[in-house]
Amino acid sequence: MNKDIILIDAGTGNLRSVQKALENVGAAVARTDDPQVVLSASKIVLPGVGAFGDFMLGLRTKGLDDAVKQVVSRGVPMLGICVGMQALFELGEEMGDHEGLGLLEGMVVKFPDSLLVKIPHTGWNQVRVKKGVLLFDHVEDGSYVYFNHSYYCQAGDRADVIAEVDYGIRYTCAVRRENVFGVQFHPEKSQTVGLQILRNFVEAA
Repeated sequence: MNKDIILIDAGTGNLRSVQKALENVGAAVARTDDPQVVLSASKIVLPGVGAFGDFMLGLRTKGLDDAVKQVVSRGVPMLGICVGMQALFELGEEMGDHEGLGLLEGMVVKFPDSLLVKIPHTGWNQVRVKKGVLLFDHVEDGSYVYFNHSYYCQAGDRADVIAEVDYGIRYTCAVRRENVFGVQFHPEKSQTVGLQILRNFVEAA
């Protein structure tokens, strides 16, 4: 079983906590911002924090966007975390319209101002998971995970949605299409549940 993980550094945040969590579940992790290293990957994790536009700019400036698309097209498993999940979609509206990777149909939009909840969505919430999904193996429906974001994903294809959360509205918080996975929440901050999700990706994806 190959547990080698390439952790992509788009230059927009501290990746140490994600790296430590992956290593905690047995992965051998190499951090990189080199597209050539990404092209040689057997499994990749794309974590992101901050604004969608800044994150995509970081990927494009280094040529990482094309490298990601190439390896994904070859069937290499990829997990996007937080803004890394948002980047999987076609368009993000944060601070203007910005193109995403376009690996999934849909867009990333701001929570409506009319919601009677505090934005950003920060803290622990229950996830409603789709049955029989690899990423949530040994994770109970209704488990709590940790969120921190002001924009959310509107998936264009319901078949890609593998988990949802209720926070003023019900929205998509995890996706999968073939070898592409994404979670809006932070598994590296979600304690036992988060580590199980990462373990599932490392060991089974």
